Amino acid sequence: MDEGTDPITDFLADYPAPIAAQCQRLRELVREAVPSSVERVRPGWRLIGYDLPITRHGTYFAWVWPEREHVHVGWQMGTLMADPCGLLSGAHLRLKKVRYLTYGPRERIAPRVVIHFTRDAARIAAMSRGERQLLALARSA
Repeated sequence: MDEGTDPITDFLADYPAPIAAQCQRLRELVREAVPSSVERVRPGWRLIGYDLPITRHGTYFAWVWPEREHVHVGWQMGTLMADPCGLLSGAHLRLKKVRYLTYGPRERIAPRVVIHFTRDAARIAAMSRGERQLLALARSA
């Protein structure tokens, strides 16, 4: 890495400019929603991950995942998030708890939606395991 650059800028340089721009906007929204979150590239997963600094190693709760044709913003415990309008994707991933939104290279990002889901995801990630289990039971009832 050159002096004056950061790992995320370097990571996004591998993507088409419109996708990188969408990632930058989503990064801004995640940081606006949860300013205390810790952002870092997760090269093995090819995404930008966000942790809450509430445990020794952080608690992973969100990501921005670029692909060549679109970008996802997602939440690790998305199945526990309220989604009364059915905006979140990922229900087809039966064994996964994640949920996400997908934006094309020039598609309008809905800031209030991203901020709302990100804050909800952080709230749920900060819960104890028991609290999350109770929430899961309530969601399934």
